[in-house]
Amino acid sequence: MLDRTIEDTIKNKVNGGKAIIVVGARQVGKTTLLKKILKNKDYLFLDADDPATRNILQSPTTEQIRTFIGDYKYVFLDEAQRINGIGLTLKIITDQFKEVQLFVSGSSSYDLGNELNEPLTGRKWEYELFPISWEEYEKKIGFVKSEQQIENRILYGFYPEVINNQGKEREILKNLVNSYLYRDILAFSDIRKPEVLEKLLQALALQMGNEVNYNEISQLIGINKITVQKYIDILEKGYIVFKLNSFSRNIRNEIKQNRKIYFYDNGIRNMIISNFNQLDLRVDKGALWENFLVSERRKQNLYKDTFAKMYFWRTKQQQEVDFVEENNGHIMGFEFKWNNKKTKFPRNFMETYKAEGHIIDRNNFREFVKI
Repeated sequence: MLDRTIEDTIKNKVNGGKAIIVVGARQVGKTTLLKKILKNKDYLFLDADDPATRNILQSPTTEQIRTFIGDYKYVFLDEAQRINGIGLTLKIITDQFKEVQLFVSGSSSYDLGNELNEPLTGRKWEYELFPISWEEYEKKIGFVKSEQQIENRILYGFYPEVINNQGKEREILKNLVNSYLYRDILAFSDIRKPEVLEKLLQALALQMGNEVNYNEISQLIGINKITVQKYIDILEKGYIVFKLNSFSRNIRNEIKQNRKIYFYDNGIRNMIISNFNQLDLRVDKGALWENFLVSERRKQNLYKDTFAKMYFWRTKQQQEVDFVEENNGHIMGFEFKWNNKKTKFPRNFMETYKAEGHIIDRNNFREFVKI
């Protein structure tokens, strides 16, 4: 079992008078993490995948809640997004049962965010959990073994079950994509055409690391731009992809409206396009390396509350910087290279923003993904 970065942060909030919520994609380890934190404690486990549990927790009275909680001081509700109106039930538990520490996990923020935000305002600590991070992975298996595994991780990603079952990665990823990406997203959103979702994911996967134009995608797939935006928003809330906007301070020739879209996990992305060829045989090696680095940096920034803002930069003259980070007015530009190639940063970017420039390659990437 790997130690997760946010474990100690959560432990410090236990018995602090607020519900502890952990959200993230299915199979990233939310249940495992919370059960580890609750180890050696007597707790009530409620699985919302169970229809009986859903019936109990849909609009119960305070006395009904008192009956099923009994003498438990710790209550863990798993997969909360499956229960309609769960926010009000959790509010009652938090308000009326002060001695109870409530733990909640959710596999998506489609409905869960709306369900919880208003009823639990000021009553919750909320954390996001992602696939295993490089830092967590290296701490577990050590520098040498992780170094030997770098190409496998770039190909197959960091889902716990994938890491724990070498040789079965493709089978596990196929099951993850089919059971979560399509079934759950279709169930918890109003997407009515799964074939459109599949085409959109394939288009995004093939454009990974490049700027994405919603008009072009809408023409490619045959749906309107508004629907493209809506579907991508759903994929973001499902922790499948995330966006980077372009960095701009109103310099006339910068591109202001474009965005790049990355996947939280390389393995999921490669499964969508059914390509697990070795890196040396791939034309998208640079895009995979970039996605790995940007997704790892995002995990670190969110886990460690750095408050850094993440962008890319490009001008109409095609000058570009792969990745830009702004923190407390300090701006850093990063170029990503698999091999140690010399790269010059655009002078107008460096001078205008008084930016630092860093090249991240195979040899020095650890300092970028372990902040």
